[in-house]
Amino acid sequence: MSEHVTNMEWYRAFYWTAKVGSLSGAAERLYITQPAVTHAIKQLESQLGSQLFFRTSKGVKLTSEGEMLFQHIGQAFNFIHAGERRLAERHALTAGEMRIGAGDTLCKHYLLPRMRQFHEQYPGIQFQVTNRTSQETVKLLKEGAIDFGIVNLPLEDPRLHIQEGMLVQDCFVVAGTYHKWQADERPSTVRWEDLDRYELLLLERGSGTRAYLDKVAAKNGVALSPSMELGSLDLLSEFTRTGFGIACVVKNFVEGELAEGELVELTIDPPIPPRRIGIATLKDVPLSTAAKAFIAILQ
Repeated sequence: MSEHVTNMEWYRAFYWTAKVGSLSGAAERLYITQPAVTHAIKQLESQLGSQLFFRTSKGVKLTSEGEMLFQHIGQAFNFIHAGERRLAERHALTAGEMRIGAGDTLCKHYLLPRMRQFHEQYPGIQFQVTNRTSQETVKLLKEGAIDFGIVNLPLEDPRLHIQEGMLVQDCFVVAGTYHKWQADERPSTVRWEDLDRYELLLLERGSGTRAYLDKVAAKNGVALSPSMELGSLDLLSEFTRTGFGIACVVKNFVEGELAEGELVELTIDPPIPPRRIGIATLKDVPLSTAAKAFIAILQ
């Protein structure tokens, strides 16, 4: 007797014959002929060295050894069927989970509204969101801790596939209560080299947005020296509305404050070129059906 049976079709024939108590019934379930079921069971019995069934007037019944084997095989097939059901649910977007990495600003202003939209359509899909900078998000992605990341572009990495998402525009804003305007009328246009005349509020170093702004400033011959560095766009907006200085923010995400007059956009000469938000995935790593569906909404 061989120690292991490698032909799983024999076990399928055994399982369904035991399940329905009939060779013909098992054949119908497996879409094969009854002689094929009989042959598979005989092969399995020969391999195991045990009689698994005996015939009755109504079909077949398990022997004591067959009963013992079915307890184990039945559990195995139950797990297989559960896995198939779970997989079908995922394909139908009725169940599943996706792990996303994104910074605070992108989470609140870009990711959350689209998560809400997706959740209304597919309530069975669970989200796990990790808040990190774009650089840290890329690290998590390479470690397999997240399925995809929402990052600030530009970003180049040979291990990543980057899909372009929403177009965003960085801009400088100020509150009407900024004390500099009390003594000096607000200029219609601010040149890059004049920014050091004012208290400058910027995101902390290490973020993709700050790196992009520093790069644009350098192209205009300026090294930015902020009086205050903060960790999020919301903090920048709040401190600016309070009158602490000029801040560089993403215009798309402060449209409400601009419309209400809480913030006023300053024209910078030359202007900051627009950029895009990106969706980063690992090359050659397949995404779940849910992740693909959600990324389609993000683009």
